[in-house]
Amino acid sequence: MTVLPPLARAREILAATRLEHVRYAIRDIAVLAEEVARQGYEILPLNIGDPLRFDFRTPPHLLEAVARAMRDGKNGYAPSLGVEEALEAIRREAERKQIRNVASVFVTHGVSEAVELCFTALVNAGDSVLTPRPEYPLYSAVLAKLGAEANDYALDEARGWEPDLDDLARRISPRTRGIVVINPNNPTGAVYSRPTLEAMAELARRHNLVIFADEIYDKLMLEGEPHVSIAALAPDVPVVTFGGLSKAYLAPGWRIGWTIVSGDGAALKPYLEGVHKLLRSRLSANHPEQYAIRPALEGSQEHLGEVAAKLRARRDLTVRYLNATPSLHCVAPRGAFYAFPRLDIPDSDEDFVKRLLVEKHVLVVHGSGFGQAPGTRHFRIVFLPDEATLARAYEAIAELIRDHYA
Repeated sequence: MTVLPPLARAREILAATRLEHVRYAIRDIAVLAEEVARQGYEILPLNIGDPLRFDFRTPPHLLEAVARAMRDGKNGYAPSLGVEEALEAIRREAERKQIRNVASVFVTHGVSEAVELCFTALVNAGDSVLTPRPEYPLYSAVLAKLGAEANDYALDEARGWEPDLDDLARRISPRTRGIVVINPNNPTGAVYSRPTLEAMAELARRHNLVIFADEIYDKLMLEGEPHVSIAALAPDVPVVTFGGLSKAYLAPGWRIGWTIVSGDGAALKPYLEGVHKLLRSRLSANHPEQYAIRPALEGSQEHLGEVAAKLRARRDLTVRYLNATPSLHCVAPRGAFYAFPRLDIPDSDEDFVKRLLVEKHVLVVHGSGFGQAPGTRHFRIVFLPDEATLARAYEAIAELIRDHYA
């Protein structure tokens, strides 16, 4: 009988070095929250923008559209760009948003996949894309994975978190390929003015840059003013506009996003050939859920009034509580459902957030996870919970500050 030698100890299987700079603070802090919850504590979650965790529900006509598609056997692969019914509805949505020169529309597995595909088709290793500071961390994470640089331009807290146009212009270099514009903004809740958007479009025009316009919150405007799409202001500039069902249509788990690419069709042709190649290579986005796009965009919008009323009341409570608490200052959000208050304390924002979680069982996300101006400390609040829950959370934050920072 052959005797085999003892097995050598297995060597570590190392992760790729491209992941060294990939961070996602929103989910990372939840790991500590799970440890606290296992100790038997109730966590007040103000960390993730999922409306369905609170008192919001997907509109019934969307549920019925998806159920009907499933019953009708539309459960196989969809066309790579999306089902034609959905694409036609997205084109009509582009018209309503006054976006002209539409060169392509397509459906993706949420906006997250759209960002990854559209960046992958554009940037090479060593290129850079201008991203806001603070930013939604998906953008820098994808760029890090691609070996490209997220070159962060400042948002000015003193001006309601509007982009600092001088800082933006200074950061453009020969390796710059695009500008990310998140409007309404995550994490600050800012809504950009028309002159600001026009100035950003002019910089893109002058330097032949692609604008990536994240407008997933365009129907969650808290002051009643209409949303202005940057693509509508610059039909000649290449603009990649992202939208989806997750936020305004209260269906985040369906992972249905879409993209409208506008600008000079001839100039965009080689880029779009690359994007479409990537869309084909991953087969398709979720199929039956795509049949909710047309009823979402063209059916009843009644739920939006209720959503906006709830969010306005919760925004007002949030700003009132935070600005009444020593060591905190909060710019009033004008869109989406996020606030980004500033901390005037000696500790880091990450230490503050961890202490708040461990001692008061309130879960928020540290501002450094989104990027922030050097020397500043912030944290992001999601004000989706009901007002009683928010009041409990804000009283706990005030207690922590009194206990440790008075």
